Amino acid sequence: MTWFRRLLPPTAPLVPPVQPVPPASDPAADSDDPAALRASLAGLVRFVNQNSGRLPGESVVTARRIADLLREVIDTSEVRPLDIYAVISVKGILHDYLPTTLRGFLALDPAQSTVPRPSGRTPVESLQEQLESLLDEAASLLSAAQAQDADALLTQGSFLRTKFSGSDLDL
Repeated sequence: MTWFRRLLPPTAPLVPPVQPVPPASDPAADSDDPAALRASLAGLVRFVNQNSGRLPGESVVTARRIADLLREVIDTSEVRPLDIYAVISVKGILHDYLPTTLRGFLALDPAQSTVPRPSGRTPVESLQEQLESLLDEAASLLSAAQAQDADALLTQGSFLRTKFSGSDLDL
């Protein structure tokens, strides 16, 4: 394709200027597949572990507890497919809320992490409060997933009783 180059003036660059390209999305972030969610969760746990020296100890423990609850929610998919609302919530915590919270704290100057802000709270206290909110949400999500499994079990039991017990119409 050198014949196109002949049309360019000798001072023109041979390579056109690069246009900004939006970053490619993480395929695991777009997938609702439990295996992809587990892989993303493993990456988040690695992120927490790698930064455990820069995060307050209590916050590391809370972040890991959140990850454990998310893992339990994902594991309910072994019994029945994850509800769409569960998937959306897991992905929100996994790909946005928890990483954003942690990165926000890690971006701070370490000397400022214990200095009270105008709200009266230190960044360490604010981080822990945010993580506890996420922990409560993850616990609620797990309870909802387990309740859905329990409801499905009760529905199945009712079906079986109706199917295999004598009909009310039998004489």
